[in-house]
Amino acid sequence: METPLRSLAKAVTWQALGLVTMTVVTFALTGSLATGGAVAAIGAVMGAIFYVLHERIWARIRWGLDEAQRLARGEESGRTPQV
Repeated sequence: METPLRSLAKAVTWQALGLVTMTVVTFALTGSLATGGAVAAIGAVMGAIFYVLHERIWARIRWGLDEAQRLARGEESGRTPQV
């Protein structure tokens, strides 16, 4: 398991890479650095919002969780006791 600081560093560097990539691609298509930066910034904000919404939706879905993960979330066992 990685530390929260490492996770934050990875998130920041990934976001920076995405901003640079989107700026360069949009600049190449439009010839405008201002448009490239604006599109990248809007994309970053929208991406963050939709990521949080996506995670919150998936937090409510039990499919694909093993027994240990369900118990860690405080859910009751979904298994029928063996006789």
